[in-house]
Amino acid sequence: MFRDRQEAGQKLGAALEPLQLKDPIVLALPRGGVPVAAEVAKALKAPLDLVIVRKVGAPGNPELAVAAIVDGDPPDVVLNREIVEAYALDDGALRVLIAQERPELERRRAVYRGKDLPLAVAGKTVIVVDDGAATGTTMKVAIRALKRRSPRKIIVALPVAPTDTVDELAQEADLMICLSQPARFRALSYYYGSFPQLSDSEVLDIMALARMNADERRRSGAHAVRKSRPEAGS
Repeated sequence: MFRDRQEAGQKLGAALEPLQLKDPIVLALPRGGVPVAAEVAKALKAPLDLVIVRKVGAPGNPELAVAAIVDGDPPDVVLNREIVEAYALDDGALRVLIAQERPELERRRAVYRGKDLPLAVAGKTVIVVDDGAATGTTMKVAIRALKRRSPRKIIVALPVAPTDTVDELAQEADLMICLSQPARFRALSYYYGSFPQLSDSEVLDIMALARMNADERRRSGAHAVRKSRPEAGS
């Protein structure tokens, strides 16, 4: 059991640090993944960003995903082809379903990003973080969309997930890190001492603090470079 999401993130960061990853970027699945990912980013001294995913439900069964939209420039649409075929959805029907969910994706983007664009992941080591996974569906969609953006590699980092979900995600990602794989997986909240629902404002506060820390690291690095240069005339 983890004390809270912050402790889970610290333990994930400690597991990832020895890998000495090249050009890491940490991406959080909001909302619950954000405090976990913030600790991972702090441990790796890496930039933190979000990967925003909106499920596209099947006709008459909104909980069953026929596709998902992943925020980007432009957004990526990832199809669940088995469900598309089961519902005999043609391109026109899919376009209608996707269009219905675009406003909510845009709303979330506006809330979490404002006018900022997602960080570019091309050539980077991308670490995708959540506070845990039961089925791993959202994480799987995020991985598939990110692969289209030419990262160096994709690493999934989770505090807890069932073994079959870990195995499925390991087939999608270049590396899978999961700290705990209970034999009998219960509700995610069972594995945390404190597991409150996060508000949008809390997500924004965490992201703002992460940006402040990143700016401070950049200033410190620039100061160190200046100090290492010999003075003129020396």
